[in-house]
Amino acid sequence: MGLLLAIVGGILILCFLVFIHEGGHYLASRLFGVRVTEFMIGLPGPHIGFKHGETKYGATCIPLGGYARVCGMEPGEMQPHLKEVLASVHRRGTANMEEVAADCGITDDEAYNALEELVEWGSVAAPTKKDKYNTYRAMEVRPTKRQRKKAAAAGAPEPQAWDLGQARPVDDAEQLFQHEYRQQYRSLPFWKRAVILVAGVFMNLLFAMLAFVVIYSIIGFDYQVPSTGEMLHITIPPLDAITAGFTYIGMVVQMILGLFNPQTAAETVSNSTSVVGIVAMSKTFFEQGLVDTLFFAAAISVSLGIMNLLPIPPLDGGKLAVEAVQKVSRRMVSPKVQTGLSMAGMALFVGFFLIMLNQDIQRLITGYWS
Repeated sequence: MGLLLAIVGGILILCFLVFIHEGGHYLASRLFGVRVTEFMIGLPGPHIGFKHGETKYGATCIPLGGYARVCGMEPGEMQPHLKEVLASVHRRGTANMEEVAADCGITDDEAYNALEELVEWGSVAAPTKKDKYNTYRAMEVRPTKRQRKKAAAAGAPEPQAWDLGQARPVDDAEQLFQHEYRQQYRSLPFWKRAVILVAGVFMNLLFAMLAFVVIYSIIGFDYQVPSTGEMLHITIPPLDAITAGFTYIGMVVQMILGLFNPQTAAETVSNSTSVVGIVAMSKTFFEQGLVDTLFFAAAISVSLGIMNLLPIPPLDGGKLAVEAVQKVSRRMVSPKVQTGLSMAGMALFVGFFLIMLNQDIQRLITGYWS
């Protein structure tokens, strides 16, 4: 039973750390006015929860980690005809692909691609399983805070929201399109995109720093005086605890960089562990008490954060690298290239994972973690 509880505890720690990582992306996105349609505990799938504003909050059937669905992060150029298609759906309230294509004078494929991108934007609701003709629905258009403030300053009535699924005339398609576009990740300048991408890493490192302060400055730790052998329970100032935290982060950075150095890669991999190893090690830390458990969580949080900074798609660092290339070259990196880079990155990490998993299984068999 103790082993089972330790395994559950280790999984919960990993879930919590992934969740706060995604929470960083969510908070940064909302700070810059970017729409987030879902913020969930667990991996994407069937879920329960509630909706507040434009965001669904809840938990999925696979409660491992979490995710934030930030709108407008699809790669490549925008689909053409988005403005006309958006206006068509809002004029009708509900529409299928063929109706939109007829309204806009475009092909069915062009209408479908534009509709699917608008679904990703949170501007149009996707067809449901109950729809006989794949019906798309106009989403409620809410005035932004900036629009409400502007109206209040001018002494005008507060702008009204458009009702979901109700046919309403669109007198100014450009105004409607710009209203939706401004709430997309792709509409932001480079520095704001970068903040959103690194916000998850920031949250992981912030949690680790807070944990180090709690451990070293509030709970305290045992220290043996070298000259006398006397054991003392001491605390250190928070600034010293933060310094110790940065020192540890530097060690993790050096270790991870060792994976890409041919001279140190083998040694680094042999000293690393997979998710299986992390869960197995959690039993030992839980048995040693609160301080060791908290340090264990902080260490995993640092590793998770730093690993995500590597410039390898689909990690946050890889996405940031793509954004930097696009900023410098003033050209979009094609979806095909991004997909290829992501597949190569995934292959690399799967390779590392399989090697580490084999090591962890051998350690379990030999009782290394017992």
